[in-house]
Amino acid sequence: MTASCFQSGRQRVCVLGSTGSIGKSTLDVIARNPDLYSVHSLIAGRNTEVMREQARQFQPQYIVMADEQAARDLRTDLQSEGLSITVESGLDAMNQVATDGEVDVVMAAIVGAAGLSPTMAAVRAGKKVLLANKEALVMTGALFMDAVKASGSVLLPIDSEHNAIFQCLPADHHLGLERAGVRRILLTASGGPFRQSPVESFSAVTPEQACAHPNWSMGRKISVDSATMMNKGLEFIEACWLFDARPEQVEVVIHPQSIIHSMVDYVDGSVLAQMGNPDMRTPIAHALAWPRRIPSGVSPLSLAEIARLDFYAPDMMRYRCLRLAQEAAHSGGTAAAMLNAANEIAVDAFLDRKLRFDRIPEVIDATLQTLPVLSAGSLDQVLEADREARHLAQKQVIQMQGVA
Repeated sequence: MTASCFQSGRQRVCVLGSTGSIGKSTLDVIARNPDLYSVHSLIAGRNTEVMREQARQFQPQYIVMADEQAARDLRTDLQSEGLSITVESGLDAMNQVATDGEVDVVMAAIVGAAGLSPTMAAVRAGKKVLLANKEALVMTGALFMDAVKASGSVLLPIDSEHNAIFQCLPADHHLGLERAGVRRILLTASGGPFRQSPVESFSAVTPEQACAHPNWSMGRKISVDSATMMNKGLEFIEACWLFDARPEQVEVVIHPQSIIHSMVDYVDGSVLAQMGNPDMRTPIAHALAWPRRIPSGVSPLSLAEIARLDFYAPDMMRYRCLRLAQEAAHSGGTAAAMLNAANEIAVDAFLDRKLRFDRIPEVIDATLQTLPVLSAGSLDQVLEADREARHLAQKQVIQMQGVA
């Protein structure tokens, strides 16, 4: 932390994925607490329109775009407006900004495997990392958590479910769930937009229907993952790593209202739940201020208006992606990295209308059945497994395009 940070009392935040839904919500919380936080840097893909507005409002020191042409266009626009913001492009620039000595907090919200490198760089640099990119932990697992321990980085979960679990666990849970008296982690799921639709109708689902989540406002990729329940599958794997839990210690429960965000079941019969309106600003504000509390802009919860809370077990025939993720958690090694890679390819193909919705789990399953599960002893091994799975999944998509 620089001298200026001590004088102002503000933490300087780097937002990875600032133009996405989590990034926008993060900036909203920061704007509500200007005496506590300032924006050091904004990182995104190619959305120059949104980034231009963010640059004007927050005037960060650095902006990095993944796309080189987008960076050039943005640099020209900002210079014409008299804004002296350094605009760079590419992965190396992302890593450098995320590890800058002036950065106190890194919000890791780049969707998919693309967020792995800058998130890992921030962890290794010992930053306070707010983890919204679940794929980084899903892919690298032990490597990621070992890096957290080695660097002394503070890792705080942003997924509403993992943030809820974190809030319901005792402070010494890192010493072991059994020692903390924890019997189970109950991971809640909304069930997505098709939880009551006939499974036979899945072949006709459109990208627009899959992206229309009943409770949450999210990006397109994560919305599709919620519809297939792969999002919950990735969260299942992530929960095992975050809380040092065995797969059999984590249970998924469908909760359509998305009011209870997750629960922790203790051996004495107590079940602690974290509740709140479905708004990502709550976990973002919690992690930004932890162990304090700050205003988030989220409306107070009215249980009288909600009136009822429902729960039931997930149907694994309906949610095949969840089953595949749970199997990958049990397999260990590179299984989760390959699962994630194949899912990203299949979801992209579905959004591009090149693959039917019901064939997303078929692409993933075929990929996992073909490739061997290897040791994930190094980042290179994980990335190689990721590349092989993407290549094979692309082949599966092409083959399925010709199948009625």
